[in-house]
Amino acid sequence: MSWNTGLDPKVEERIMLSLNHREGDRVPIWDFIDNHKVVRHFAGAESDLLKAMVKVYHGLEIDLCRGFGHAFSPEDEGVRPDGAVVSGLTHWHRPHIATIEQLRAFKTPLPTREELDSFIAGFIACRQAFAPLTMYVPCIGMGFHAAYGLMGIERFSYFMADAEDEILRVMWELNARYVEYARIAAEKKICPIFFVGDDIAYKRALIFSPDFLRRTCIPMLAKICDVCAGAGMKLIFHSDGDLTKIMDDLVDAGIEGINPIEPIAGMDIGLMKRRYGDRLVLVGNVDCSQVLPLGTKEDVIKATIECLRAAAPGGGHFIGSSSEITPATPLENVLTFYDACRQYGKYPINL
Repeated sequence: MSWNTGLDPKVEERIMLSLNHREGDRVPIWDFIDNHKVVRHFAGAESDLLKAMVKVYHGLEIDLCRGFGHAFSPEDEGVRPDGAVVSGLTHWHRPHIATIEQLRAFKTPLPTREELDSFIAGFIACRQAFAPLTMYVPCIGMGFHAAYGLMGIERFSYFMADAEDEILRVMWELNARYVEYARIAAEKKICPIFFVGDDIAYKRALIFSPDFLRRTCIPMLAKICDVCAGAGMKLIFHSDGDLTKIMDDLVDAGIEGINPIEPIAGMDIGLMKRRYGDRLVLVGNVDCSQVLPLGTKEDVIKATIECLRAAAPGGGHFIGSSSEITPATPLENVLTFYDACRQYGKYPINL
């Protein structure tokens, strides 16, 4: 299938080969940058956020991204820069639900045609800006995280005991909204990759029981997977934390990639490669909470090599951080990391 990516043919080939579990010239690099030091290094005083971030991703030779942070400097924290481009899902007004009465009154509208058109237009603007060197990947949720985000996990848990039918109604209404965004993306054939992010785990455990996730999250995700599969788009699912107990269910739901494979949470990318390497594209994994912000240059290089050695052979790997490049990460470590990705990620892998 031909996709209108606008990418340099070499970059597109690199991505598509790995996406289909084959080796290209090197392992594609995938990441999310939210670091003002990196922005200042590559973009200087550029005031347009989109233009600044394009300079960053191109300067670091990142092949794919799911978006970018606002990259505020400490003195500007909380100030939205003029001219910022916000792409992706248009949010309607979402109140904070504090009582069962508010929960029962809450209704989730399906997106209007104007909202769907805005989603596509925002994505295309970013896709064109990041081309030809970086693939800009559309990113949405599936409604699960959005549901507990309306009220917080603690209140969500109480409501599950006291008003389960209402909680489930809200979750499925939210899911229906996100499915419509997936449908328009599939209809317009906007990208060969579709990214769905909903956090369902934390360090060493799932946030919710496997049984609850199998009754709610997994079928919600499956609806979006079905839409993507019908258009030939490969869905990459994101959740921080330890997903071990639910991985088979995620695969059965139809995901074709997993991110960020957080090592500090116990996610072993070597084990993932052995178990799912022929079915899943493995995305990320280099620790962004300890190694990248706090390690030495040698630590960064070592972690990069270990990740590549475990996951890169045979394709099906996009290397990157285990979520994002945070504001706390030193510029020197950022530059070292991506240099190492390029240097040691050349095929054939011989590390």
